[in-house]
Amino acid sequence: MCFFFSLMPATIFTIIGYFVLFAASKADSGITIFGWVLAIWIFVIAAFIPIAGAYVTLAGLCPIKDILRRLHSARP
Repeated sequence: MCFFFSLMPATIFTIIGYFVLFAASKADSGITIFGWVLAIWIFVIAAFIPIAGAYVTLAGLCPIKDILRRLHSARP
């Protein structure tokens, strides 16, 4: 379940990376290189988030099930 929740921030980071890449393509040469490096770094972060979510889910360390169980039992 943590894997599915990790897809939301990964999507946001991917969209931000594409905006940075688009802005870098319209800029001067020095800023273009910085924009490319920044966009690659953002894409690496976006790829790491689902990998971490998959690890937490497959290792059985995802706290979402416990949180939902506690919320369900506290219901009147």
